[in-house]
Amino acid sequence: MANRQDSKLAVCSWSLRPADPRDLVAQLQIIGIRRVQIALDPLRELPSVWGVLPELCARHGVELVSGCFGTAGEDYSTLESIQRTGGVVPDATWPENWRNIQTAADIAQKLKLKLVTFHAGFLPHEPSDPRLKTLLQRIALIADLFAARGMELGFETGQETAETLGAFLHQLGEPHVGVNFDPANMILYDKGDPIAALQVLGPWLKQCHIKDAVKTRTPGTWGEEVPVGAGQVDWPAFLRTLDRLGFQGNLAIEREAGEQRVADIRTARQYLDKIIA
Repeated sequence: MANRQDSKLAVCSWSLRPADPRDLVAQLQIIGIRRVQIALDPLRELPSVWGVLPELCARHGVELVSGCFGTAGEDYSTLESIQRTGGVVPDATWPENWRNIQTAADIAQKLKLKLVTFHAGFLPHEPSDPRLKTLLQRIALIADLFAARGMELGFETGQETAETLGAFLHQLGEPHVGVNFDPANMILYDKGDPIAALQVLGPWLKQCHIKDAVKTRTPGTWGEEVPVGAGQVDWPAFLRTLDRLGFQGNLAIEREAGEQRVADIRTARQYLDKIIA
């Protein structure tokens, strides 16, 4: 278990807020992890800057293990605002999102990625909700786009309970669509215990994010993201559960708060090393 999980560690590129590919590689060298989940939007938006990424990665022994794309119009200022604007649920941003996603799929294919993840948006909870049929159609369209290029798709977790997400994936019935499980997001969105959620979503696991958080004391507001080991994720139980599930995917360290990202990611790696040892 120890060797396999340690060898699967990666870093989410957007956590490092790199100015360009050289900056990204330099920060990875400081951290000591040369495996990356790459944000695809900078490559789509700034090809003149990011076009050298594959060459730099090859030269410095950096492996791109998966990709991630965002969606237009997302507003994360409050839980209510992201529920209204997140993912591919809103009709107003769907045409722009579909154009961007098609370009992202082409970029991911050129990078020879096998998995791309994204926030689908808040999934309708009620089967009678008219938005559910539309969302199922959009996700199936996106899934087919990536499957045709040899890639799987992973939903980020947290915006709904594990049971709601599992029911949606079961209804979707696409074997190449699964879950990028983020235990901290379950806490940040106050959507249930991460370990229990991990067990529910085990059949769909494609990748995990390593991130930590503490629960909000004010219902309806965000929890707080904290460095790995300082929050409420039970990491020994998390790793044991992954082992019991036979998980073979990547563990990508993500840090989206704070101003010492490199140090926090190194702390996360050291913390996990201690548990694994």
